[in-house]
Amino acid sequence: MGLIARLRGTLAEKTPSGLVVECGGVGYGVTVPLSTFDRLPAEGEEVTLRIFHLVREDDALLFGFGSAQELRFFQALLGISGIGPKLALAVLSGLTARELAAAIAEGDVRRLSSISGVGKKTAERIVMELRDKVDPIEALAAKAGAEEPPQALRDAILSLVALGNRAEDARAMAQAAFEKNPKATVQDLIRLALRK
Repeated sequence: MGLIARLRGTLAEKTPSGLVVECGGVGYGVTVPLSTFDRLPAEGEEVTLRIFHLVREDDALLFGFGSAQELRFFQALLGISGIGPKLALAVLSGLTARELAAAIAEGDVRRLSSISGVGKKTAERIVMELRDKVDPIEALAAKAGAEEPPQALRDAILSLVALGNRAEDARAMAQAAFEKNPKATVQDLIRLALRK
């Protein structure tokens, strides 16, 4: 991570190609994905952005995100061979962080490859390399379209992961057990899931 991790200041300029955030008399040029741009306040209002500060030999770039989840996905995408900042931004502009979590968890290569600049091979690489990095609770919420799954289901998933199951498998096992018995306790859900 670079020197700048967060910016809070006045949104001086706002265009889809970039922002200027004024902090203490200095205007910082920040590039954001559309998922963040769509939630920005009006020019002249205060804004807070999480920042990924990319320092190169000949340049220093600031990428801004409205949520920690978007920043995590951006960093994870940069860790994939062949994906640079421009393509990582395109992915987060094509899908919200929740939609991206669901697409990765479900292995939805078609949805990922519908994003401009993302071919089938790149989409497959995204799914393969990030599948185990998607929080199983986050994936479940994204898939269900709900804000948060029930507490018993969340705890069962986390327990199954703690028992050594892959996050994706734990989510599927606990979800199947929960669908059979939505009123089950955490222990019952774990027992049901492990029987499968």
